[in-house]
Amino acid sequence: MTAPGDFDLTTDELREVARYAVRHAEDVLPVYERAVPGDPRPRAAVDAAWTFARGAARTRLQRVTSLDAHRAARSAPTEAARLAARAAGDAAAAAYLHPIAKATQVGHILRAAANAARVAELEAGGDEAVGDSQVDRSRRLATPVLVDVLRRYPPVTGGGSRVARLMSTLDHDLRQGTAGPEAAS
Repeated sequence: MTAPGDFDLTTDELREVARYAVRHAEDVLPVYERAVPGDPRPRAAVDAAWTFARGAARTRLQRVTSLDAHRAARSAPTEAARLAARAAGDAAAAAYLHPIAKATQVGHILRAAANAARVAELEAGGDEAVGDSQVDRSRRLATPVLVDVLRRYPPVTGGGSRVARLMSTLDHDLRQGTAGPEAAS
């Protein structure tokens, strides 16, 4: 199955993107759940992302839970909780990555990883070295399929926020290198 656009994206490729995003979102989900106990929206988005990544059809479930997680992010009490909820929303939305050659689409591939890196920094008292280390981990988790999909899009440029800079670094590193050794595990 391919979607119409500037190039083809197969369902298996979309699943790989969703798998990559949800691994990062799942890592930081506890940060949101500690800050906002009892709000199931980000967890529902993570679950919906895994449902698609593990072989189910992409459905309205991924869209709805993504939007709900992003709504949860808007009312989160801390930056770390907000970014964790956004990562969950981005993971569910990855099932609907568009095959159009626009750099904005790269966010659907890498923003959950960048958000997770920033959350790790914040949890470490703002230590940017922790975020840089997380970007390196994210690079190693990228599979050759994910890197191939990423390279179909123009690179991300600029952005003044720390998340934007982390995403730009990850984007650059993945385009310049190859998938990491942990990707197969």
